[in-house]
This record gives sequence, structure tokens and C-alpha cells, in this order.
Amino acid sequence: MKSLSKALLSLLLLLPAFGLSALAQTTEPNTPPRQDLGALQKIAEQFMKVQTTGLSGTVNIAVEPVDNRLNLAACTSPQAFMPNGGRLWGRTTIGIKCIAPSAWTVYVRATVQVIAEYIVTAAPLAQGQVIGPNDITKVKGDLSNLPNGTITDASQAIGRTANISLALGAPIRQDALRSNRVVQQGQAVRVVSTGPGFQITTEARALTNGSEGQMVQAKTPAGQVVSGIAKAGGILEINY
Repeated sequence: MKSLSKALLSLLLLLPAFGLSALAQTTEPNTPPRQDLGALQKIAEQFMKVQTTGLSGTVNIAVEPVDNRLNLAACTSPQAFMPNGGRLWGRTTIGIKCIAPSAWTVYVRATVQVIAEYIVTAAPLAQGQVIGPNDITKVKGDLSNLPNGTITDASQAIGRTANISLALGAPIRQDALRSNRVVQQGQAVRVVSTGPGFQITTEARALTNGSEGQMVQAKTPAGQVVSGIAKAGGILEINY
């Protein structure tokens, strides 16, 4: 009995040497690793760099830090994506999802500036006015602050007609213009059919009206109805 008491006393005296904390750790379950939130911010930044590669001008991307209150399981391969309705510039939202080992999805906010040239009016434009080279000019600014569809190439405006009146210096949107009619119903047209190693030209008569780039139907002297893309000069293009 005395030997047993001495043994217990010796064990109690040794515990401080080993550390009570070490003993406690052996009884707690292993804690799974947590996701590095800073890494998610970098993934979102890289995703937006790739998505905006084709944009003209200078692109500046600022992704806000991920909410540090989040406690997410570590992900082997987080993937960024653009939510439905997301924009490539201006104030936008980026989604990041994890499939394994635990499924979760988070969203981070970002601001994307696109500094580039765009087209504005060099003089007031009246509704129905055909736009000439002297009616427009280029300015430089942040496209993310402009209406959707703002024109950045002068060729998209010259020769088209204003659907609405525009004040001096107003950005010109695509939906504010309409293409001029290049084919009239009943007009004699030239149908140019092009394919690998051949080009055939025939005469026909237009069955519908059409602006440049629109699909127009025409009937050949033989009675065949064909469809082609209207071009200036009364030409219908058919590509095979």
C-alpha cells in the first residue's frame, strides 16, 4: 500500500514537468485547417484580370478584403466566378466557391475602372440627323461611369442616324443611333455568293427593306428566293 501511494505521489510531482497543457491537448480532437481569407482576395483579383484582358484602355482593379469574420474550412481548389448579372467594370461582385472537402460559396466586392477613349458629340445633334466626321470627337475617361453601350470607335457612329436629340459633349450610345437603309423593297440588287474557291454574282430584286448588316430576302429572275446580308451599294452577301 505504501509503495502504491509513493508511486501516485511521484506521478503528481512529474505532471508540471510535462505540462498540463500537453496533457489537455492529447484529449482534444484535431481541429481541421481553416481557409486563408487573404488567398481568396488574390484569387478574385486574378480572376478579374483574366476577365478584363480584352478590354481596351487602362484597367484598374480593386478587390475589397474578404469579411474576416468568416470561418471557412480550407479548400483544395477555390474557384472564382461571375454571378448572374455581374458586370466586368464599375462596382461589381465576384463569387468564390469550394467543392471539396467542404462546399461553401462567398462573395466579394470589387471596383473595376476602365480608362479609355470614347465618342461624344462635337456639336448638338438633332433627331434624324445623319452623323458626319465633324459631328463627333473623342474624349478620355472612365467607361465604368458611362451608360452601357457607349461607343468607343468613330466608325460605329459616322454615317448612322440619331434616334434622339443629343446635347453638345454627350456620350453617344449604340441604341441612340440607327443604321441607314441600304436596300429598298423592290430595288434591283446584286447577290454575291462566296465560298471556298468560288464567287458567283447574280441579279435579283429585293423583297424586304434592310439597313447595312441586316438580313434581306431577294428573288432571282429564275424565281429562287435567297437571303443575304445587306451592304452599301445594293449588294447582298451570301457566305458559304
